[in-house]
Amino acid sequence: MPKTEIRILGQKYTIKGELPEEQMKELAAYVDGRIREVLDKSPNITPLNAAILAALNIAGEYKTLRKEQKEITDRISQKASMLTSLFD
Repeated sequence: MPKTEIRILGQKYTIKGELPEEQMKELAAYVDGRIREVLDKSPNITPLNAAILAALNIAGEYKTLRKEQKEITDRISQKASMLTSLFD
């Protein structure tokens, strides 16, 4: 697995992953930005607590998107079944 150097809150990390380096850096920049948003709103919070809150925010976004994706997939499946039944 290739190694990628990223920075989050100015801290350098070398990580291994299957994603391309550019994609890994984009993800790190996104996480860094989300942590910084929390820190901007609550400047007295510790970086660890900011990271945890950012992770919860990201997890909430992910869960919402997964639910929306499932609803869309279900609607497509229903419509495909309706169209298929027209040819039977």
